Amino acid sequence: VHLAESGGGLVQPGGSLRLSCAASGRTFSSSAMGWFRQAPGKEREFVAGMDWSGSSTAYVHSVKGRFTVSRDNAKNTMYLQMDSLKPEDTAVYYCAKDKTLLRLALPSKADFYDSWGQGTQVTVSS
Repeated sequence: VHLAESGGGLVQPGGSLRLSCAASGRTFSSSAMGWFRQAPGKEREFVAGMDWSGSSTAYVHSVKGRFTVSRDNAKNTMYLQMDSLKPEDTAVYYCAKDKTLLRLALPSKADFYDSWGQGTQVTVSS
């Protein structure tokens, strides 16, 4: 499976961006998907995710109420709508695909994901 993120860029604090993750292959609709981010000098962290059915989502506490994850299985694409952006949201954002098909739970640890995109830079600065 090949994943490709897009939509990153430079935005002022309080602004919005919408990231997209386009997936190739036939297993996208059967896989949980996650968004992770890594800031300079910090470990990669789980940001948000959605299970394969789209019925369950999860967010890291720092983005709850500001970020919204969604997916369109017909288009093999996942999205991350990011509103009220803060300087601390600055990072490279990656999308990833769960290694287990039709998993009941939504994983938040990177070890559960085996396909990763190349990342897209998000910079929040005035």
